[in-house]
Amino acid sequence: MEFRYEVEGGNFSKAGHASSAVKKILKQLNVDARIIKRVVVALYEGEVNVVAHAHKGHILVNINEDEIGISIIDQGPGIPDIDLAMQEGFSTASAAVREMGFGAGMGLPNMKKNTDNFEIESQVGVGTTVRMTTRLS
Repeated sequence: MEFRYEVEGGNFSKAGHASSAVKKILKQLNVDARIIKRVVVALYEGEVNVVAHAHKGHILVNINEDEIGISIIDQGPGIPDIDLAMQEGFSTASAAVREMGFGAGMGLPNMKKNTDNFEIESQVGVGTTVRMTTRLS
């Protein structure tokens, strides 16, 4: 099964739409609750990153019998130093985003912690692509 979700940069009222929809699908498929939690945490963090930092993006979710694959592709400023961005607490979020309670610098580290495979590619001035997979067993 494949699902696609559009994400609008700056639209915090819709942040979490994709993760909520995927959570519902995984529950209907009787996926273990611990796996659902890991997938939803990683997906939500990625979704919020697109909303907070990019102009727009989309999320592709592939669910098969062995794993859940998620690709988050955005059009945004890109990440100049991925190693730095992966450090807990590092954030480039604006003051306005932080005032809303986002931008604590835990997004990328939480995404990596909650997946079995995590890859990130970024080009400054173009955007960022994150690929994550979580095994179902």
